[in-house]
Amino acid sequence: MSGHSKWATTKHKKAVVDAKRGKMFAKLIKNIEVAARTGGGDPAGNPTLFDAIQKAKKSSVPNNNIDNAVKRGSGLEAGGADWQTIMYEGYGPNGVALLIECLTDNRNRAATEVRTALTRNGGTFADAGSVSYLFNRKGVILVPKGTLTEDDLMMAALEAGADEINDLGDTFEIVSEPTDLVAVRTALVDAGIDYDSAESSLIPTMTVPVDEEAARKVLKLIDVLEDSDDVQNIYANFDIPDDVLAALDE
Repeated sequence: MSGHSKWATTKHKKAVVDAKRGKMFAKLIKNIEVAARTGGGDPAGNPTLFDAIQKAKKSSVPNNNIDNAVKRGSGLEAGGADWQTIMYEGYGPNGVALLIECLTDNRNRAATEVRTALTRNGGTFADAGSVSYLFNRKGVILVPKGTLTEDDLMMAALEAGADEINDLGDTFEIVSEPTDLVAVRTALVDAGIDYDSAESSLIPTMTVPVDEEAARKVLKLIDVLEDSDDVQNIYANFDIPDDVLAALDE
């Protein structure tokens, strides 16, 4: 999974200066609204909201926008939408498995946009359950390296329940069970270790290696999907080898 993880990490870092910054802000705000609606507006008692707020802050979303989203979600302010979470399944070029998580107030629009993006970019819509079994729900924390070593992280994270630590170049990826995510994140904070993001994610149990041509097609499909306001997260099981990743960066 290293190639895909490196791509995802690089994408996360570039997102703040990306031309789609406005769309990214809107999606982060949606996450906050939903978290506040489902678990209450107090981040201290709602870990999902806490992590959604932290992710938004790391991505430079203005505090005023964050506060308003919490108020809308918790019912303290009018204007909150009835967001629904829907997971679509599909295949991309080269047989890459895709899980497309939508957060939408219009199920028909979301389904149409996902189906259109897939069929026009070498992908296919899949029946429910035909792809999801290839992924496991995990807690994932991204930590910028700086002067940190893997030993530093192991001391803080493993005792708190982390399963593994992966070196992604200039970032460490800490993987845990979803139920241990808060404990691991808290252990990092207590140890004075900063992190870029902490969230529940879907990790593939097996990966599909892709060459440069297939990688370009898959990444184009993902870009088109992410251009939809309804698409919140995309999980895929492709692996981009380091040499192909280097060619794509050029």
